Amino acid sequence: MLQLKNTDVRYGAVGIFFHWVMALLIIGMLALGLYMTSLPVGTQKFRLYGLHKEFGVMILGLVVLRISWWLFNKVPQLPYDMPLWQKLAAHGAHFALYMLMVFMPITGWLMSSASGFPVSFFGLFVMPDLIVPNEYLRVLMAQTHEWLGYAFIAVICVHVLAALQHHFIIKDDILKRILP
Repeated sequence: MLQLKNTDVRYGAVGIFFHWVMALLIIGMLALGLYMTSLPVGTQKFRLYGLHKEFGVMILGLVVLRISWWLFNKVPQLPYDMPLWQKLAAHGAHFALYMLMVFMPITGWLMSSASGFPVSFFGLFVMPDLIVPNEYLRVLMAQTHEWLGYAFIAVICVHVLAALQHHFIIKDDILKRILP
């Protein structure tokens, strides 16, 4: 039976839930971001931008909960025989993923604030503007958000490829410990 909390060798149900739900949401958001920016200005584009913002708020809330869970929970140890460079790469990739999970939604929120367009959470409430409308900051945040998105895609690809390498080539339990 799967425990709620992590152990030294395996993630618990809560950690697994956060990992896979956020993975699906983030990959979906990255795909939606690439798609919606290619659309001509119109109703569909504005509707998709609204959804993108709403799910961005959800991801920001989930990452706050995920980091809180991580702070008060042990993290399964990497295999003792794993080379130091791989351990450093794994820690660096995880750090990058967490930073991107935080800064992607914040730059999107800043961009919306600088544009003068409110960020709603599925019509339940409106997020406060972080800054006053400012065209220079809108452009800066748009470029930052875009490049962070490309970085996110790259880090996710490296993360997935490393997990698959561990599972199919090295044949250790790295991937199994995050599977339900």
